[in-house]
Amino acid sequence: MEALFGPAGNSASFYEEGHKSSVDAPAWLHKLGLRAYEYQCVRGVNIGEKTARQLGEKAAEFGIALSIHAPYYVNLASGDPEQVVKSRNHLIRSLRAARWMGATRVVFHPGSVRGDRGQALARARAALAETVAEAAREGLDDIRLAPETLGRYSYLGLLDEILELCRLGPNLIPCVDFGHLHAITNGLLVDRTAYEVVLDRIADVLGPEALQRLHIHFSPVEFGPKGERRHRTLAEAGYGPEFLPLAELLVERGLTPIIICESNGTQAEDACAYQEIYVRIKNSEFRIQNKRKN
Repeated sequence: MEALFGPAGNSASFYEEGHKSSVDAPAWLHKLGLRAYEYQCVRGVNIGEKTARQLGEKAAEFGIALSIHAPYYVNLASGDPEQVVKSRNHLIRSLRAARWMGATRVVFHPGSVRGDRGQALARARAALAETVAEAAREGLDDIRLAPETLGRYSYLGLLDEILELCRLGPNLIPCVDFGHLHAITNGLLVDRTAYEVVLDRIADVLGPEALQRLHIHFSPVEFGPKGERRHRTLAEAGYGPEFLPLAELLVERGLTPIIICESNGTQAEDACAYQEIYVRIKNSEFRIQNKRKN
């Protein structure tokens, strides 16, 4: 097995080539040599069952692993019970869409922080537990829910907060957005040691096996004193984090995550660039191992 790379949604070039429907995405990504695709429901779960199944059929045909990003409206940490119910419904609708298309993971933002972070986390944990129970009643609990690390302190999404949510059950896995972690730590993801700290923390809290189920977001990010400002692209110089140290660790540790690129408008192209780095390191490691055997 190996890591799978792909974009979040469709690059500008996808539409420039005349494509209008995401159903065309699996074939388009296959031509680029990519093997993952994160369908975007960030403005609402608006995809119908027929289209979702068509997308799933094309993904299966071209060997593309599917995931979904749930709506940005999700706020499990809210103190408003009505908003929490709506948030849980957004997640359940996302899981249903995932079932239709054969997606195995649903990424979501846990919510915003108003007041005490500990209380916000407790509310989110309780609401997520209820969502997990509802998903089980509908037979959707084989689809992974992946709370995402976020890049601003006004959101619930520090690494330890995400890991705490993932302790709720085996169908929860962390979505580790390294661009967001880079932003919220004021640019600390600059070397292997910084990446090792993240991976080791995940293993310490959730167990070493959790590293084999990782869902990763990776793209250049602009940040300021309050954290993330916006996603950038590899064509824009001066924005981290660098992928090379993480790629080395993935290969050395034998980790095979799904890696989704969220670059602004060039997400597929930048996913290809990240994949090339990973493959180069993996091939180099393979040659070294063969040389040792011989």
